[in-house]
Amino acid sequence: MKNITVSRLENGISVVSEFIPHVKSFSIGFWFNIGSRDEDLNNNGIAHFIEHMVFKGTKKRSSKQISEEIESCGGYLNAFTSKEHTCFYGRGLVQHFEKTFAVLSDMVQNPMFKQEHVVKEAGVILDELRDINDNPEELIFDEFEKHLFAKNGLALPIIGNEKNILSFTSASIKNHFKKKYFTSLTIVCSGAIKQNEVLLLAEKYFRKKYAPGKNERTSSSENIVKYSVLKKDFQQVHVILGRKTFGYKEKERIPLNLLTNILGEGSSSRLFQAVREKLGITYQINTFINSCFDISSFGVYFSTGEKQSDKVLSILTKEFQKLQTTKVSEKELNRVKEYLKGSMLLSLENTTNRMIRIANSFLYFNRIIPVEEIIADVEKVTPAEIHQLAKKMLNEEDFSKIEIRPKKKTVKAAA
Repeated sequence: MKNITVSRLENGISVVSEFIPHVKSFSIGFWFNIGSRDEDLNNNGIAHFIEHMVFKGTKKRSSKQISEEIESCGGYLNAFTSKEHTCFYGRGLVQHFEKTFAVLSDMVQNPMFKQEHVVKEAGVILDELRDINDNPEELIFDEFEKHLFAKNGLALPIIGNEKNILSFTSASIKNHFKKKYFTSLTIVCSGAIKQNEVLLLAEKYFRKKYAPGKNERTSSSENIVKYSVLKKDFQQVHVILGRKTFGYKEKERIPLNLLTNILGEGSSSRLFQAVREKLGITYQINTFINSCFDISSFGVYFSTGEKQSDKVLSILTKEFQKLQTTKVSEKELNRVKEYLKGSMLLSLENTTNRMIRIANSFLYFNRIIPVEEIIADVEKVTPAEIHQLAKKMLNEEDFSKIEIRPKKKTVKAAA
């Protein structure tokens, strides 16, 4: 791909950079091939905990110094943990590239993991967990994947649970970090920085060996839970109707994205028009694909009042059946193709989004897939392909239904 260069250092680190000469900034990410999928019931949440702890200080810098060094240059640092990866990243102006690189490399190589910081940060993460539990839009997706991928690492929530969060110690975190995080590191940069600049800093700041290693990851083969209800002190009913589907590696991914867009992505989608615009019985209804390399979850999420939930579900059934029995028109398919291409291209106006796209492409496929190749694959999809996929994917007997419903209020008897 134009202006993208890939190198591998002798110590095992892969370096990928995209040179964009017309911008004045950069985004750089330090990617580890480790996530919540690689945990078990006893240590679930430890990758996310480590993500927090890396910002708590090193031998050279306190947590405040880490923040001040970058923010005083007009930049910022952040991180995220997913099911399969952990990324520590920064963005800034080109003249401060080495400063950002130095701080990030110190953070990921020399975190202190002090016990006093572990105890304090556990309180922060517990507060984050409670925020999720108070937010049905987040909570329901954890519930859905817990049942969909039963007895598999994919079923575990990224944040973990209260028991585990309170059980982590400096020793357990150090042990997990040493065991898992020195098997892979990929440095990815997008912006007005050339590859030789990244390589020089990688060789300057990284002395540790990163022995190539693979996490043994298997998809869940367990029978999925078909129906589950969680009662909470919420006012609305929240519902996911969904199933397992193709991972990043499958060729059906692009047709599935188009089918997902036709069904429930954007305000011109079939479900939005049928449920919100025509009937006005829900504020939010959308389809989703949550993707991993070998498997994904796919479905429809909506929230509504208790009295309307059955009506919404009946409309879902009708829309599924329409897509199974009648081909989409060329006009509708072309509209969705343009929407998908536009969403992808607009996201690439941002160097951080570009960096993340490049990293995912390299980590999943060991090559950088050109945007033009993706667009060409989108253009090839026909109404007949969408029809066949709908017949395969939209059988409700293959779906799980997860609901969060309001707790019934108890009425106290008069004295």
